[in-house]
Amino acid sequence: MKWTILSTLLVSLILAGCMLPSEQRSENQLAYPDQLQSVESAAKQFQQDTGVLPIRNFDETTSFYQRYVVDFNQLVPRYLQQPPGTAFENGGVFQYVLVNVEEEPEAKVIDLTSQREIQQFQQRINEYMRKHTYAPIDEMVDVGLFKLDHEALNYKEAPHVKSPYYDTLLPLLYTNDGDIVIDYRIDLNMALNEFKHDFNEDEDIRSILVDHFPIVPVRSVPYTLDENGEPMYNVSLSNNE
Repeated sequence: MKWTILSTLLVSLILAGCMLPSEQRSENQLAYPDQLQSVESAAKQFQQDTGVLPIRNFDETTSFYQRYVVDFNQLVPRYLQQPPGTAFENGGVFQYVLVNVEEEPEAKVIDLTSQREIQQFQQRINEYMRKHTYAPIDEMVDVGLFKLDHEALNYKEAPHVKSPYYDTLLPLLYTNDGDIVIDYRIDLNMALNEFKHDFNEDEDIRSILVDHFPIVPVRSVPYTLDENGEPMYNVSLSNNE
């Protein structure tokens, strides 16, 4: 009788685990090095066999870090048995991308966990603009880049998202094109203090995040160093190169 009860409990626990939404399972919320390596190896083999990369179509307006999104339909099942469990296509919270494609393609990921907060922020802005025909600009922080009046959007505090790099919260900004971007200055400053670097004047410093982390800084504008060596916005740099 005891074994029957125990067996029933075990089956119930297993079924409960299987029924958890994929995005809530902890194993789908980390970018594992072995999964990155498997995607990278598959992409390189695909390129070697076909002469092209296994990526989705993009146009010239696609921002740099979202340009080379891996198309798993081209890799499965010949080059990969299935997309990694961390991939959005397989219930995970990451979108796999390629960087450094001109020299040696590397697999990285886009963290999708902040998209809900960003979508909610966009909805608030859209609702406000339907009533007033303009966005509630608080101040301009760079040419074509603004902080919004969060109180006018019925926020108690300025909206932010959790950083994919450090234990920080990153502000959201608004562009002249109506896009919402993440302000990575806090993380960039931490990375500059943590890792050795030798950036030239007017060189986009976001690469320090790409070089040292598996996650790319999407929804971002270019940054350079000011005269004090601190990160500053530099929207004048092309964000599509």
